[in-house]
Amino acid sequence: MSTQKIILIVVLAIILIAGITIAVLRFSTPEDTWLCQNGQWVKHGNPNAPQPSTPCPGGVPNVNQPQVNKNTNINQVPQNKTGIIVDKPKINEEITSGYLIEGQAAGWYFEAVFPIKLLDATGKEIASTQAQAQSDWMTADYVPFKATLNFSISKDQNGTLVFMKDNPSGLPENDQKYEMPMKLKADLMTIKVFFGSSVKNPNAQDCNLVYSVERIIPKTQTTAAAAINELLKGITAEEKTAGYYTSINTGVKLQKVTIKDGTAYADFDEQLEKAVGGSCRVANIRSQITQTLKQFSSIKNVVISINGRTEDILQP
Repeated sequence: MSTQKIILIVVLAIILIAGITIAVLRFSTPEDTWLCQNGQWVKHGNPNAPQPSTPCPGGVPNVNQPQVNKNTNINQVPQNKTGIIVDKPKINEEITSGYLIEGQAAGWYFEAVFPIKLLDATGKEIASTQAQAQSDWMTADYVPFKATLNFSISKDQNGTLVFMKDNPSGLPENDQKYEMPMKLKADLMTIKVFFGSSVKNPNAQDCNLVYSVERIIPKTQTTAAAAINELLKGITAEEKTAGYYTSINTGVKLQKVTIKDGTAYADFDEQLEKAVGGSCRVANIRSQITQTLKQFSSIKNVVISINGRTEDILQP
């Protein structure tokens, strides 16, 4: 075989091999792989390799981008581009008052905090709190945060948790927020309030007698104040039909309740004694307040005051 023929065969073999290689690279590699799109891994074609376990930042890696804390579970990262990762709660999770929110944020802090708001089903703000940085916040990287959310609702409902980048400049272009739909569960408790009764005590034969009715209210740590405020609301239509009545004026405001050594000190505004006359009515007012407070085992005695005064109040 001549030298020219050998050279021709070698050249053709090289061209064939190069063509096959180009075809494989063209039609296999880009099509059968995992692509990073909008912050998540997307299967393209039929890749042989499993989904990458490394974070997908939404494009070509950039060493200047904030880095996710190594303890973060990538499967829990919300698919947003706002620079915040919420580990707890999850989207549409059911939460109650006192919930501990946890996550990470990059560039959202000012003085180590940023605000969080809770909206009800109508979009009305019902609670707010602050996310507190758990490490040095003056960095471009993700910094863990925690926040305790307390709220009060009378029934289960949908809501929205709104995370807001702290913006000390006040400039609209620096505003940033991330919203998560939530299911809000009412944490309720039952208390008693005491009223007079024309059925159980006809003609007010004993002016000191009062009778309990139950009320369901949002759970609170200040149960004594909550019970008195419920008492000051007066009777419901159903309670009135059942013969209950209140001797307390409408519009009375509780100013404070303090408990010390088994004694509850309840201070009201002047509306409590406005145009109040008759020893029977005065006795009934005192009994309503006293028995409502003494339902709690920690309270043995009750002292009533008006604007701090205990003498010469609620006179017949």
